[in-house]
Amino acid sequence: QVQLVESGGGLVQPGGSLRLSCAPSGSVFSVYFMGWYRQAPGKQRDFVAGLSGGGATNYTIAVKGRFTISTDNTKDTLYLQMDSLRADDTAVYYCRWKGRGDYWGQGTQVTVSS
Repeated sequence: QVQLVESGGGLVQPGGSLRLSCAPSGSVFSVYFMGWYRQAPGKQRDFVAGLSGGGATNYTIAVKGRFTISTDNTKDTLYLQMDSLRADDTAVYYCRWKGRGDYWGQGTQVTVSS
């Protein structure tokens, strides 16, 4: 069973930056969507950013202009560059890849606090 492995979370001050990474433990075939979601305490899991197989990106309004979703050249690793972080960005962040299967990462905690 392929798993997505995330890294890069942590504690950062407001206005700071973090970069999250997500890579599969094995091969994922026919990927047509990669994305990031987040879940704050007591809230549902929400979409943050997505990248289609054709390269189109989209973002939830709350992060547009501050977060950037991308992959490496071989599309083996998914990234989320998060700049100008705010306290309300605090959440567990999950990556998701959709291809022949629907795969989720285990989540990585991002805490924005002074």
